[in-house]
Amino acid sequence: MELIISEIAQRIRTLRIDMDFSVEEMAKAVGSTIEEYELAESGKTDFSFTFIYKCAEKFGVDMIELLTGDNPRLSFYSIVRKGEGLPMKRRSGFNYYHLGYRFKDKLCEPFLVTAPYSEEEQNKPITLSNHEGQEFDYIISGSLKVAFESHIEVLNEGDSVLYDSSHGHGMIATNGGDCVFLAMIMKKPDKPKE
Repeated sequence: MELIISEIAQRIRTLRIDMDFSVEEMAKAVGSTIEEYELAESGKTDFSFTFIYKCAEKFGVDMIELLTGDNPRLSFYSIVRKGEGLPMKRRSGFNYYHLGYRFKDKLCEPFLVTAPYSEEEQNKPITLSNHEGQEFDYIISGSLKVAFESHIEVLNEGDSVLYDSSHGHGMIATNGGDCVFLAMIMKKPDKPKE
């Protein structure tokens, strides 16, 4: 299944209008400038994972609805066979495969991620993003250089990390090759109503 940027942009725009959110409100919610948000909503730029995730949070919908236009329907169990995850190719070059896209009311977003190795990124500052909740990453193959705000860690095959994803974090493949890892993004639980 190929995800078409213009279709995702149209779904985001339609939801924003239907929910009566201003462009300014959405830009603030996703952590971008108004101009960056408008370019994304018009389909003129690709979306980062964080952009899609934060839009879905603001709209109160499953991110799969933004990506595909469908609502997940399974509520008991959902199997995704090898190579059949919902592909998400993001502008940073990372390839995400959503491994739970058919399951509704998810408490987490499971992804198989491939981070491409780039020699030119090795000595540059790592771009940071943030989103509510927690994230667990398990390295399947290769090495991942991860920035947690000003802290840098290198994770190798078999290593894992759990962190508060509301803090700035970012990652690149390192040590000369691509890195494949499992990423579990857990949503922040709703506060109980009093």
